[in-house]
Amino acid sequence: MSNSILVVIPTYNEIENITDLIKAVFSFSSDAHILIIDDNSPDGTAEAVDKIAATNPALHILKRSGKQGGATAFLEGFSWGIKNGFDILLAMDADFSHDPKYIPAMLNEIENADLVIGSRNVPGGGIENRSLIRNILTKCGALYCRVLLRCPVQDFTGGYNMWRRSTLEKIVPEKVICRGYSFQIEMKYKAHRMGCRITEIPIIFPDRKKGHSKMSGSFLFKALGDVWKIRKLV
Repeated sequence: MSNSILVVIPTYNEIENITDLIKAVFSFSSDAHILIIDDNSPDGTAEAVDKIAATNPALHILKRSGKQGGATAFLEGFSWGIKNGFDILLAMDADFSHDPKYIPAMLNEIENADLVIGSRNVPGGGIENRSLIRNILTKCGALYCRVLLRCPVQDFTGGYNMWRRSTLEKIVPEKVICRGYSFQIEMKYKAHRMGCRITEIPIIFPDRKKGHSKMSGSFLFKALGDVWKIRKLV
């Protein structure tokens, strides 16, 4: 699958979003493949994906036995993509907080980068429909990571990231130890320390309109605590 693209999307109870999201991703990148990693959603998400996949060989699904979290889903998806020969792997959420319209810009940037981050914290980026306190926490958390890790990445915890396979092979998804938001920080920090070319492009990050969030503020605070551990990893 030379120069092929795999979009990795974890799901848990995303029946209200998944069909529209799959259509949107393919509309912005018609030659991409999509891998859904579903944690046994009781709302029928996997069944909806199966129905589409029956007529579209570019749609794949990994079904897990229960809710194991987005971090392990992304890491398992990266490993699957590497084993199946994909050159570019894009991680995104299933709730439209990561708008597929940014995919063409990310693909353009990955031509000269090893990692492209869809960033809320560079000029032109931002967060919509979230409380002022949560916005401040996001900004302060990013600054905290930059200072403590001495790393110029502006959006450490964001999940809309496009990776070259060669970059992921250096990091080795199976050896990533952090979970929750922390795994995003760990992977980006490792990429930086390994000398990878990192580019951030601005995205607007809206809150989900359908379904229910699986993350709470406690995940962010845990991630910031994990930064001390991450600093010692490389």
